[in-house]
Amino acid sequence: MKRKRLLAILVITLLSVLLCGCDDKGAEQKEYIGIISAMDNEIDILLKEATIERVDTVAGVEYHIGTLHQQPVIITRSGIGKIRASSGITTLVDNYPISKVIFTGIAGGVADEAKVLDVVVATRLLEHDYGILTNDGFKWRSGDPGYGNKDGEYYACDPQLVDLAYEASVQVVGKEHTHKGTVATGDQFVASEDYVRLLKEQHDAYACEMEGAAIAAICLNYGKPFVVIRSLSDKADGNAHDSYEDFADRAANHSSRIVLNMLDQMKSSP
Repeated sequence: MKRKRLLAILVITLLSVLLCGCDDKGAEQKEYIGIISAMDNEIDILLKEATIERVDTVAGVEYHIGTLHQQPVIITRSGIGKIRASSGITTLVDNYPISKVIFTGIAGGVADEAKVLDVVVATRLLEHDYGILTNDGFKWRSGDPGYGNKDGEYYACDPQLVDLAYEASVQVVGKEHTHKGTVATGDQFVASEDYVRLLKEQHDAYACEMEGAAIAAICLNYGKPFVVIRSLSDKADGNAHDSYEDFADRAANHSSRIVLNMLDQMKSSP
């Protein structure tokens, strides 16, 4: 009798272990799409449409975990600038099972053909303020290939995500208002025609902003596919501040709608 009871206990224990193991494995297999931006108005629409299961706060930054357009997502606002962006994306990919990363937000236009409220989908990014300050002025340096930047100068976005974001943008704002190209990142709000000219001539940039290359560097280090989507609130010239005040929310609305369109396309893909 005791042997039968002991055998029954062993069977129950074994089944419990197996069932728990399956549950854990299933939980581990669930991956999230990481959506990150710098400012509140860049994710407000996404949070309103999402079903949030819980909010984790890490180092003062909130990570909203749930579903958006039937896709598992984690949405976060990192804050402005390369340091905050680096911290936010590192926490995201280091602590959660992230399959891919979408950075969404607004930027200043650089290319002549990129107008206010147009959208630039980054094909590659660079740090335009990375270099050496000499007696002869600032000398830009190419990036360090030891940090995921394999071609030594630019951080390349995932081609499939770029194509997906481009098609989504065409559906939201139209083909004539959608561009693909280089996005320049630096810790300055650019409002200078001279500097815009330099970014065009030296880097063939379409837009400039303050977070994208930092996001790119960390994603490449972690092997996470990523794309950066920028809706233009200004032309990064002498009128940039006034244009930003007038168009920032509308530009942020465009970038959010593009992300929603991307999620719908992912849902319909086999």
